[in-house]
Amino acid sequence: MAYVGCQVLALATLWVSALPVWLALVFFAACILHGCWTIPRHILLTHPRAVTGLRRDPGGWQLFCRAEGWQTARLCRDSVALPGLVVLRFVRDEQWAGESQCIPRDALAAVEHRRLRARLKFSRRRWAAAG
Repeated sequence: MAYVGCQVLALATLWVSALPVWLALVFFAACILHGCWTIPRHILLTHPRAVTGLRRDPGGWQLFCRAEGWQTARLCRDSVALPGLVVLRFVRDEQWAGESQCIPRDALAAVEHRRLRARLKFSRRRWAAAG
């Protein structure tokens, strides 16, 4: 819900700003479009390309989305594993842009979240490319 709060704050800032009306409307439309693109993919996970699964096997890390099934990915070094939150940064194979997925503590069972954090912190080959 923090993301929705940020969107509301951005829209309120546009409302009270001294921008010309036409420019404020352009920013308002951009903010709404960004929310419509981001919320189904990263918060609600209802979009077919939303990442809903993660696994590690001898071949490397793999992500699951309904549109493409399991696909290999490379984790980025700026992934963060904290006790309450895991921010997973990754690049899918054959793509150049990185993506992020937040995994809060209550999204997984406590044991699974702890195992994910331990794997991200201590695995020797966690940043290695698949294959």
